[in-house]
Amino acid sequence: MANSAEAIFDRKDGEYDHREVQCVLCKGSRMLCGKSSCPILVKYYSVLKSKPLLDVLNMDGTSPPGVFVGRMGYPYVSIGPLIPPIHGDTEILDTPELWYGKGINEIVDFRSQLVRGKFRTNVLNVNSGGKIVDLTRELALSSNPTEVEAEFTKKPAGRLLLNDDVPPYGPSAPLKKLDVGNLKIDQRIERAYYDDDLNARGAVVSLYNNNILVSRIQKGFSVGAFGIGKHRRLVPTRWSITAVDSILSLELMKKIKLFNTVDEYRVYESVQLDNRWEVLMMPENWCYELVEAWYPSTVWNPNGNSIVIFSDHEKFEGRTTYAQIGGCYYAARLAVGELLLKERRQAGVVILREAHPGYIMPVGVWNVRENVRASLKNPPKKFDTMQKVLDYVSTKLDIPVKRWIHHSAILQDSIYQKRISDYATMQ
Repeated sequence: MANSAEAIFDRKDGEYDHREVQCVLCKGSRMLCGKSSCPILVKYYSVLKSKPLLDVLNMDGTSPPGVFVGRMGYPYVSIGPLIPPIHGDTEILDTPELWYGKGINEIVDFRSQLVRGKFRTNVLNVNSGGKIVDLTRELALSSNPTEVEAEFTKKPAGRLLLNDDVPPYGPSAPLKKLDVGNLKIDQRIERAYYDDDLNARGAVVSLYNNNILVSRIQKGFSVGAFGIGKHRRLVPTRWSITAVDSILSLELMKKIKLFNTVDEYRVYESVQLDNRWEVLMMPENWCYELVEAWYPSTVWNPNGNSIVIFSDHEKFEGRTTYAQIGGCYYAARLAVGELLLKERRQAGVVILREAHPGYIMPVGVWNVRENVRASLKNPPKKFDTMQKVLDYVSTKLDIPVKRWIHHSAILQDSIYQKRISDYATMQ
């Protein structure tokens, strides 16, 4: 039965270049190639400049609100606000839930406006890092776009920041001074912040159950606003995104495993940013798999000669290791869990993703979460057999179904594994 490593290094579909496999697994975050910076991202930096750099040491604008906590040098990290040089309603600039349907150029256009202020501090300095840390935390908890004034020690510089976990960001500059205007903090978030006896997991779940946007919860988690008082820490933005997706999806899994299975086979689908998504649901106990296929000339397979396919999965008992696919695994799992909880059902779920050459640059795992959410809002195609599901999917995806099956542990199990009910039917 296939797992991630077996799927990647299988030779039946042709010889993969070792560098292609490394890039798809790494996605610019693990430096598996041994280089100090990702050569793929460097390529994009060289051709994709942010808007003209601001030739200023003082800047004011309306933050969406947005904040960023870096990871380089951990446990000493850079924390600060995201500030556009414009005033007004800037919420869309840092709210991924509003980005579905936007093109890559449009996303890059408004993300490149965000200047990232940076102040170096230890992750333990949640409540003792000084005024800049305190104001950044308040900004992260704000529920409305907020006026911000910043003074930098040098002028903002740099190109658009890209990686596969977080949305793009514009130029950055070290902060000397920070002032924040009138902001409004949602009472639900405020209660979680002042509850020093509520652990971070409990705060995240409580806020989600109270209809707070996932992206807002992630910001609060990142600035150490939740958790037992003495255990609060600043969390790099890219880590906080996946942590929140993982916490919430695990909470949903606990509940949906108690429900009956769906009654039929279903297929949900979506096409966005030259990614094709097919979400398969089967009338089985909970299991889940994400299978990604990266075409040559896509962001993580830019110079490859063949399609690279890999996967991660879990059975009913869950998984104990971090998914090699990375944060997108947990983002998609959350989206699926939301629908199943709403229907009070459980299912076997396989998500097939074809990333075609139009997906030229990484925009963050929000893309996975929101695309799967969008596909699940559409009425599903329903079938009474697995074979009919596979026949239908073969008309929607370019890669042959047999190749998807070869790389999918869950599909193999569903198709070939005998069950007690099968023997009962035979008798």
